[in-house]
Amino acid sequence: MLGFGILIVLMVIGSPIAFAILLAVFGHVSQTPFSFGLVSQRIFSGIDSFAILAIPLFVLAGELMNESGITDRIIKFANALVGHTKAGLAQVNIWASVIFAGLSGSAVADTSALGRIFIPTMEKEGYPRDFAAALTAASSVIGPMIPPSIPVIIYALITSGVSVPALFLAGVAPGLFLAIGLSIYVRIYAGHYAPLRPKLSAKERFSAFVNAWIPLFMPIFIVGSILTGIVTPTEAAALAAGYALIAGIFILKTLNLSRLPHIFVRAMRDSSVILIIIAVVAAANWMLTFSRVPQTISSYVLGEVTNPWVFLLMVNLILLVVGLFLEGIAAMLILLPIIHPIAMSLGIDPTHFGIVVIFNLMIGLVTPPMGICLFVSNSIANVGMGAISRRIMPLFLVELGVLLLITFVPQTVTFIPRLFGY
Repeated sequence: MLGFGILIVLMVIGSPIAFAILLAVFGHVSQTPFSFGLVSQRIFSGIDSFAILAIPLFVLAGELMNESGITDRIIKFANALVGHTKAGLAQVNIWASVIFAGLSGSAVADTSALGRIFIPTMEKEGYPRDFAAALTAASSVIGPMIPPSIPVIIYALITSGVSVPALFLAGVAPGLFLAIGLSIYVRIYAGHYAPLRPKLSAKERFSAFVNAWIPLFMPIFIVGSILTGIVTPTEAAALAAGYALIAGIFILKTLNLSRLPHIFVRAMRDSSVILIIIAVVAAANWMLTFSRVPQTISSYVLGEVTNPWVFLLMVNLILLVVGLFLEGIAAMLILLPIIHPIAMSLGIDPTHFGIVVIFNLMIGLVTPPMGICLFVSNSIANVGMGAISRRIMPLFLVELGVLLLITFVPQTVTFIPRLFGY
């Protein structure tokens, strides 16, 4: 109880989640016969894994592609596809996120890279600045769903048995459903903000496609190499980083060698945040397992809930609440060792369950009061969290609708993996 109390107090006062969990673990260990040295051992073992190398490598690949000016090519291609439709620039914002998702696998990277371009541009065209900021944040949820995806890799690491290629493939349809849902919303409710934009000529559209072939090919290259069994997910991440480096320096010739140290430092910093959380939560999970917390909860839930649909609904409600206060990856690390075995006991498809959990927790990135993507978007728009929070609510309902769809119609998630034999 001491450890739990420490965790609650530190989270209330705004302490970083990794340090809050670590101090909670030390508080609990102080009441056991174990030494504090065992905590250090568990922290190290939590990241002593070859598979975890995929995380910093995918982060590095995203940084290299961003620095190479790929974002402009993505936006021009998205503009060629949907820029002439009703609420055209808002549509471009959404579908640029779909394409950008194949590069970074991170919602925060999506918000930061695209927000700096779209928020001021949409305002100039007539869209309210707070709406542009909210839409940029909401569409960034697509990023972790369409492969490559950092949350998918972390999910597979935690569950030790769920296929990374299957999860990659399963995330494609929910990501597209979300893009379609957001597109329908902005077409209906935001079409009056700006006049129709002129349709590009066939020559201009073809030119935009040719210029975008490098970012378009990258996710195909990564996922294809994994599906064919040529490489593991970690090796694919290394290929992605190499692909981004070669494309930036030799093909596009937009990546300055003098910028490489800064890129590596940024990638190292962003990766460290994730890895520290993984390491610390590994120690916390050991503590929970030793205290038989997961086993106790599992026994209780299985005794009370026997219907998998009721369990899925209960999990969604819990995760939506948790997502208000915890970052998605941290929430997965804490909760998955408890809820995943229960889901498997109830016969729920592991790929389906994984995508439901990931999608749910990624919604937490755009829900106040702790939505990270909202903070990133507001740091660019500077309109205040209150204004963005009001604008995000209808978009949140769209995302909630997609969540219910993929939860209660499992085929929407599993049909693509099954086409490929997973």
